[in-house]
Amino acid sequence: MRTSSKALVAATFAALSFAAAAPAFADEAAPPSDITVTGAATIASQYRFRGVAQSDNKPVVQGTITIAHKSGFYVSTWASSASAGNSPINIGGTEIDVYGGYTHGIGTTGLTIDAGLYGYIYPGATTGNYWEVYGSLAKTLGPVSAKVGANFAPAQKVFNYNFTSTHRGNLYVYGELSGAIPGTPLSIHTHLAHTGGGFDLPKAYFDYNVGITAKYKNLAFDASVVGTNMTRSDFAASTLCSGAGSSSAVDVCSNSFYRTTKPVGVFSVTASF
Repeated sequence: MRTSSKALVAATFAALSFAAAAPAFADEAAPPSDITVTGAATIASQYRFRGVAQSDNKPVVQGTITIAHKSGFYVSTWASSASAGNSPINIGGTEIDVYGGYTHGIGTTGLTIDAGLYGYIYPGATTGNYWEVYGSLAKTLGPVSAKVGANFAPAQKVFNYNFTSTHRGNLYVYGELSGAIPGTPLSIHTHLAHTGGGFDLPKAYFDYNVGITAKYKNLAFDASVVGTNMTRSDFAASTLCSGAGSSSAVDVCSNSFYRTTKPVGVFSVTASF
């Protein structure tokens, strides 16, 4: 949900997918590679990150590519067009994420762990980049999958620019449930999370996402409702808007910020390869 995507330069990684040519007998099969390369391209009606609009509620183009080893280690890059100019959430027109980690099943428990380091890069933004450590635990029971996780951003320069919170770190915790509808190409996904710390806007807040995805070959069509529990009055009372001047100026400010956090429908089409 993320100016043309600079992540597409990662297409150079595609060279890894070419196997060295060698003669083979008809009854011989090449051994599977220890490394896999996957990617996707998305067109979305807007980009919401943790419930907050990052594209001024406008359509975006996004792309991602991942290189994974059979051991469970992986590296990935993701990019999106984004908001700039007069938007209250201005991240400079482009976001590029680079992350890497390790994922693996835990014995016979059916649990899967995933942990790593995540970097957010905003080439056109004045507030700078930042990084987080992340971890999650997931389990699948029949057609239903459950996941809980957390992202923690320790003290770093980006928090010097946040005037709504005195915190110099941020914790994002979430839970997810998803599942396929048997006998159909449809699946349902849900997400509920809490942001607390340096990335508070008018307050520490909850965000949510409920949607349905339809798959056809390598395409995924998704329709979701995304939003937060932040209100106009929260913004009007916060330092983001309370010093705007007249009551009408405060109203304009609070309405502008609320537009980026209110519940909306988000639609996307993703092609995977």
